Amino acid sequence: MKIAIVGTGAMGSVYAALLAEAGHDVVAVDPWAEHVAAINREGLRLSGASGDRRVMGIRATTDPAETKGAELFVIATKASAVGDAASAIEPHAGNGLVLTIQNGLGAAERIAAHINTANVLLGVADGFGASMKGPGHAHHNAMKLIRLGEIAGGMSARMECLAETWREAGFNVRAFEDIHQLIWEKFICNVTFSAPCAVFDRTLGELMANPGLWAVALGCMREAHAAGLAEGIDFTFDDPVAYVTAFGQTMPDARPSLALDHKAGRLSEIDAINGMVPVVAERHGLTAPFNQTLTAVISAREADFGKAGE
Repeated sequence: MKIAIVGTGAMGSVYAALLAEAGHDVVAVDPWAEHVAAINREGLRLSGASGDRRVMGIRATTDPAETKGAELFVIATKASAVGDAASAIEPHAGNGLVLTIQNGLGAAERIAAHINTANVLLGVADGFGASMKGPGHAHHNAMKLIRLGEIAGGMSARMECLAETWREAGFNVRAFEDIHQLIWEKFICNVTFSAPCAVFDRTLGELMANPGLWAVALGCMREAHAAGLAEGIDFTFDDPVAYVTAFGQTMPDARPSLALDHKAGRLSEIDAINGMVPVVAERHGLTAPFNQTLTAVISAREADFGKAGE
């Protein structure tokens, strides 16, 4: 199968490497020219939970036109770039399936502005802990689970077939009838830790160990949980505090990707994570002051990125 990975940062690189190792014809599309050149020159190095090796045979490019003819398009960009990615592949997608895997909310809506969503599926990736070590080198700490679902809900033959393709490449994958429930359950965890860890410069464990900071994080979580309930999300848990606490306890030394980006001076996905809580809350006459405040802090800091030399 010809597979186009659109956005080969840390997670996209993991997808590209394992799918290529499984024998698929993988095209990796990314704007980072140095990364693209490194992959084409010496292969894609993947280290971490699945071993340390170089995967050869991946065609890397900055040109979305080279995805033409792909049967599967995997959009693995940051949430803020999903719309641009969908627009770039739209002329070349044909009848190919599009799978979008991002943090936060709103990916389906961003894609729908550019592509008919009849062939679009949603994915949620958990427990990878992936990061870029340099051009052509991605690292991941684990490979917990990828969840797949149809936008409109329900099970389908194409979704089961897609899940099996990923399983054969070494991923733990499950198809679900209600992917929006799972997106929201991951979203609750992201909201709890992303902005608080970034603003207070703490790991998950350090955040949870500080009563005052943890109270702020739980304030963010409760606002998101209330917004989800108002949206009609059927959460699988009754105690959201216990749910996010258990999540944090599994990786106390980790920092969320949003916090890593923010600390490194890169623009983060704040608008799709904590920044989405006030947006959804307002639709239902609710407020989200914790998330609104932390989003404003991070946005103000990031507005100054790159100005140090001015």
